[in-house]
Amino acid sequence: MREIDQIGARILHILSREGRIANTELADRVGLSPSACLRRVQELERSGAIRGYRTVIDPAARGAGFLAYVTVGLAEHTKAAQTDFERAMARTPEVRECHNITGNVEYLLRVECADMAAYKAFHTDRLGALPHVRQITSHIVMGSPKDERA
Repeated sequence: MREIDQIGARILHILSREGRIANTELADRVGLSPSACLRRVQELERSGAIRGYRTVIDPAARGAGFLAYVTVGLAEHTKAAQTDFERAMARTPEVRECHNITGNVEYLLRVECADMAAYKAFHTDRLGALPHVRQITSHIVMGSPKDERA
C-alpha cells in the first residue's frame, strides 16, 4: 500500500464517519473535482486502505440491548486450542468481535445479548462449556459515551 497523502487522509476521515456521503459533496469538502475524488476513493479501495462499507445498526433494534466485554483465558497454550476456540467463536452469534490479545488472558470478546438472562445462558452453556476455557471475566457495559466503531 502506498503512502496516503493529506487529501487521502481527509477522504478516509470523512468516509469513516459518513460512509454514504455523495461523491460530489465529498469532492467539495476535500477540494477536488468529482471525477478526481472518485478516482482517489477507488484507489483507496484498490490499495486496501478502504476495506469495505458497513451499516451501523443499533443492537437494541436486533434485540441485543445487553453488551459485555469478556476476557477469556485458555487452559492450554497451543495452536490447536486457539484454533478450536476461534472456530467456536466464529459460530457463536452473540460474539460480535473476537480478538486474540497479549497479557494474562488470550482473548477479548464483544458479546451482545437480549438481556442478563440471555447472557447468563451464553456464559454458562456456550462459553463455559468449551473444553479449553480456563478463565472468564465479564465486564458489563453500562453506557458508551464514545463509540466510533464503524
